[in-house]
Amino acid sequence: MSATAPSSDKPTFSWFVLGLMASVTFVGILSELVPSGILPQMTDGLGIEESDVGFLVGVYALASAVAAIPLISATLAFNRKALLMALLIGFALSNVVVGVSSSYPIIIGARIVGGVCAGVMWPMIAAYGTRLVPEHMHGKAITVIMSGNTLGISIGLPAMTALGLALGWRSVFLGLGAIVAVIAVLSYFFLPSIGGEKLDRTNSPLAMLKMPSILIVLLLTFLSVAAHYGVYTYIALLVEMIGFAGGIGIALLIFGIGSVISVVVSARYIDAYLRPLIVAMLGVGGLSMAMFLAFKGTVGVSHVAFFLWGLAFGPLVTMYQTAVSKQVESAKDVATSVQSSVFNLSIMIATWVGGMLLNRSPSEGVRHIVYVSLACFIAAIVIAFLARRTLRSSPGPSP
Repeated sequence: MSATAPSSDKPTFSWFVLGLMASVTFVGILSELVPSGILPQMTDGLGIEESDVGFLVGVYALASAVAAIPLISATLAFNRKALLMALLIGFALSNVVVGVSSSYPIIIGARIVGGVCAGVMWPMIAAYGTRLVPEHMHGKAITVIMSGNTLGISIGLPAMTALGLALGWRSVFLGLGAIVAVIAVLSYFFLPSIGGEKLDRTNSPLAMLKMPSILIVLLLTFLSVAAHYGVYTYIALLVEMIGFAGGIGIALLIFGIGSVISVVVSARYIDAYLRPLIVAMLGVGGLSMAMFLAFKGTVGVSHVAFFLWGLAFGPLVTMYQTAVSKQVESAKDVATSVQSSVFNLSIMIATWVGGMLLNRSPSEGVRHIVYVSLACFIAAIVIAFLARRTLRSSPGPSP
C-alpha cells in the first residue's frame, strides 16, 4: 500500500500496514505497564516508595481516560497520519524523559504526557485502520491492530522486565523511546494519509451516549474489563492463594499462550460471528474463574484454568471496539473514544474494589475478587446473548 490513501473505492487488506499499526499498540501498552515489571528497581533507583511507582501506572491510566473523549473530538478533523506521528513523538519523548530524569515530579509529568497520547491513540488507530479495509473486514483489521496490546502484555512486558533486571530500569524506558522512534520513521514512509472528519451534533460524544446500542456495548465493556482486570491486577496473589505449581512465571506464560491463540482465531471469525465470539469468550472467562474457586491449585486443572483465562482475555479490546464501530457510519474515533474511556475507568474501578476487598479481608480478599469477577462474567454473558441487533455481524463475505 502506498504512503497516501488509495484513490480506489475498493480498499484492500494490507498485512504490512496493519502490522505496523499493531506495533504502535504494542509500544502503547508497554509504555503504560513497564513500571509494574521493574517496580523494585525504580523504587531503589529513585529513592521512592513502591506506592509511588504504582502511582506512575495509575496516573498514566487516569490521563488516558480523561483525555480520550475531549481530545479525540478536538482532533477529529486532523489528518490521521499526521495525528499519529504527533502521538508517536509524544510517546518517544515521554519514555526518554523518564529514562534520563531523577526528578519524581518531572517523571510524573512525562507519564501524564504519555497517558494523554495513549488516550488519543487507542480509539483513533482502530478507526484509522477500519478506513483502510472493506467493511466486512473491519473486525479483522481491528483484531490485527489490537493484537499489539495482547502481545505487549504476554511477550513484551516479560522481555522488558528481563531487560530492566539485566541493564537497569532506565534502559527499559530509553529502549522503548528508541523503538517508538523507529516505528515513527516507518509510519512516516509507509502509512497511508487519511483525512479527518467534521464533528457535528450527530457524531459528538453526547450523541453517542444517546444511542441505546452504544450504551449496551459500554455496559458490556465495563463488566468484561472489571471481570478480567479485577483479578489480573492481583494475579500474583491469586497464584499464591491457590498454590499454583510453577509460580507466577509459568502462570503468565500459559496465560500469554492462550491470549495469542485467541487473537489469531478471532481475527478470522470476528466479523462473521461477532456475538457468538463475545458470548463464547465471556463463557470461557467465567469458566476459568469457577475452576479457580472449585479446584484451587490442583495440578493440571489450574494450568488449564490459566490457559482458558488467557483465551478469554486475548480478544477483549478487539471485541468491543469492533462492536462499537459497527454502531456508527462516521466519526468512529469519537465512538471508540467513549468506549476507551469506559475501558480505562473500568480498570481503575476494578482495581479499587479489589483493593478494598483485600483490605477488609487479607486472607479471603483474593477469593472474593474472583467471586466478583465470576458475577460480572455471568451478567455480561446474559446481556451479550440477548443483544442480537447490537452485536450484529458485518455484511459481506467472511474474511
